[in-house]
Formats: sequence, C-alpha cells, structure tokens
Amino acid sequence: MSVEADGWLRALAKERGDIDRSSTAERIADKLRTNVLDGDIKPGQQLNEKALGDVLRVSRNTLREAFRLLTHERLLVHEYSKGVFVRKPDWHDIEDLYGARRVVEGGAVRYWPRADEKAKNAVRDAVALGLTSAEKSDWVTVGTANVKFHQAITALAGSRRLNEEMQRLLAEVRLAFHVMGDPERFHKDYLPLNREILGHLERGAVREAEDSLADYFDRAEKHLVTGLRGE
Repeated sequence: MSVEADGWLRALAKERGDIDRSSTAERIADKLRTNVLDGDIKPGQQLNEKALGDVLRVSRNTLREAFRLLTHERLLVHEYSKGVFVRKPDWHDIEDLYGARRVVEGGAVRYWPRADEKAKNAVRDAVALGLTSAEKSDWVTVGTANVKFHQAITALAGSRRLNEEMQRLLAEVRLAFHVMGDPERFHKDYLPLNREILGHLERGAVREAEDSLADYFDRAEKHLVTGLRGE
C-alpha cells in the first residue's frame, strides 16, 4: 500500500507536523480514530505499518503502541502472522453501543437550555451539513454529518470526558455504517430525524427532542442489528 494510492494517507502526511511535535502514540491513535470517524478507513482494511510509519515519521514501536490503544477501543484487531486490520463490528457490538449512547446522549440533550451558542451552533451546523450533502447526493458526507450531529448533542453537556468517550463509541458505529453497504440507502431515513430533534430543541421542547432521539436509537439499532445478522 503506497502513500500515492491512498488519499487518507496523503491527508495524514499534511498533518505530520502536529504529530512531529508530540510524537506520542496517543496523538497518532487520535489521528487514526478521526480517519475512522470521517469514513476514510473502512472495516477489514489492513493498516500497513511501513506506509504509516513513513507518512507519520514515527518509530515502529510508537506506531505499535497506537495500534494497541485502538485495539483496546475495539477499532483494530491483530491477526497473528497477518497484521493489523480495522475491525468489523458485529450485532452484539451494536446492542452494547446503543445502550451506551442512550445513556450519554439521552442525558446530554437535556442540557440544551443552558448550553452556550457555540455548542448549539455545532448541532445546527451538523444538520445543515447533512442536508446540503444530501442535496449533492454526497451520502458519505451525510454519514459524517450524522456523526458530527451526535458528537454535538453529547457536547451540550460540556464534559470533555463524555466528548472523548463519545468519539470512541461513534468510531465503532461508523465502522458499522460501512458494513451496511450503500450509504444513501442507510442514511436517508435518519437525516429527517436529526432535523426533527433540532426542531424540537429550537422550540424549547426538550422532552420531545429526547423522545425523538430515543426513537432514533430504536430504529437505528434495529436497522443495524438486522443488517449485521444478515436477516
């Protein structure tokens, strides 16, 4: 796998300066996790240690530590004698992930009335990005907008720890999106729900927003579990 052949590796190369300054496995893991969240790294993809090491200009040991961190987060898997691969979530993962999301996002959405405008604008911007991307039939970006929307909902609580945990949870969910296949077929039903949730919040109807979010989770979980089980 060459740097020339992979756009996401080229993008990492442009950000090499940030990593050069810190040279920590945590920083590299954060960069790779962001690539997963943005939909650039897909389930089943092998991560070429040499290519990544060359792009990031880090030692093999540092890179392996980053892989270890992401393996602990269930984003990567090491296959003996084969290498490191991006993990494919299964339906058991989905049930656990959505159980966690109900607790975190269901609680965070209640903070809307006291959240600052920057936090509220992040929710608005995510919905707007999804709508404009759908108009352009850019369904991969619609998926990214969906991730940003739920990150923004969590951020209403104003907790850095919750934001970091949600980033890890949504990275796993984004991998499941890929496994489902056609992004238009998957995402088109959820974009209106995000807009509905925002509409409730803008009217100050927080309880209705909470109910719509719960409905979103029920539908999305069932959709993903059914798809991953091949039913």
